[in-house]
Amino acid sequence: MILVLNSGSSTLKYRLVDLTAPAERRGGAVERIGEPDGVPDHAAALAYAVDDLDLDHVPLRAVGHRVVHGGSRYTTPVVVDDAVLAGIRELVPLAPLHNPANLTGIAVARSHRPDVPHVAVFDTAFHHTLPPAAATYAIDTRVAARLGIRRYGFHGTSYRYVAGRTAELLDRPLSTLRMIVLHLGNGASACAIAAGRSVETSMGLSPLEGLVMGTRSGDLDPEIPGYLRRSGMDADAVTDLLWHQSGLAGLCGDNDMRRVLARRAAGDARAALAFDVYCHRARKYIGAYHAVLGRVDALVFTAGVGEHAAGVRAAILDGLDGWGIAVDPVRNAAGGPVISPDGGPVAVCAVPTDEEYQIARETADLLG
Repeated sequence: MILVLNSGSSTLKYRLVDLTAPAERRGGAVERIGEPDGVPDHAAALAYAVDDLDLDHVPLRAVGHRVVHGGSRYTTPVVVDDAVLAGIRELVPLAPLHNPANLTGIAVARSHRPDVPHVAVFDTAFHHTLPPAAATYAIDTRVAARLGIRRYGFHGTSYRYVAGRTAELLDRPLSTLRMIVLHLGNGASACAIAAGRSVETSMGLSPLEGLVMGTRSGDLDPEIPGYLRRSGMDADAVTDLLWHQSGLAGLCGDNDMRRVLARRAAGDARAALAFDVYCHRARKYIGAYHAVLGRVDALVFTAGVGEHAAGVRAAILDGLDGWGIAVDPVRNAAGGPVISPDGGPVAVCAVPTDEEYQIARETADLLG
């Protein structure tokens, strides 16, 4: 058994994974850590998870931890020791909202279970295969090198799992497939994958760039933050605006796509605009990544919105029939996994992601 932990600043998601029976799911989440109506700290959250899973009576092999940013240093999973912790801590400036929480979760878990190995699996690792032309920003190279500024990409654990699962569904070798995957959740990104390798992705130095998200802006003119500063907003206010008050929430006041869809169906103009901006941005990335790949064999939707919102999938792909990208309305409504008509050149799929299973598998692979 492998315990998988995903520690956020105020949440702890946990799952016990048996790689011989991946369909069996035991896990949950502790939310509002440190808030008045929640548990006091991550140690209390882990104690709850231990009790919930009855971990004291489980033959635990290892603990796998999701770490958001591995920078250029960590391109594969690593066994956690003090040197690794120091390395992750050095990367905090690149992920100030994520890596500190990941470190807290690792420290608490190591203190509770020092008898088993702990493994860090990095969201950025899958994208270390990005070619230089895709990973490099067009700024002074000396500044970029000194500060580690480049495209890192995120949601890599999800992409690795979904790419492999899609190849299985289509009964084709992963090494022969070129695919575009849209990971559409509250955080959203796109990835172009050739032969199982990331060759382009929408998130960059941070998880802010790219698609429209629940509360994050995604792509915008780089001058906007400077303009906001000159207009009287301080740096923290600008950061808060772009990370927490933008995206769907900024456009219509709701970050949950289910509520946006309900309001749009009721004739709400702000929700309709938010929906249109969201879908337009995703469609634009499909066109760009089609050009990057040269040929697309599969287009895959995953994560909460991608897996469950048939209307979003249909709207994003509307008008792409000329590229061989089409959606069968009945299959789409049923949720897939294949939602395109038979015989088309591009298989359109809705594939549930399973990041916890992927983390467990990579943990086991590392430990042999």
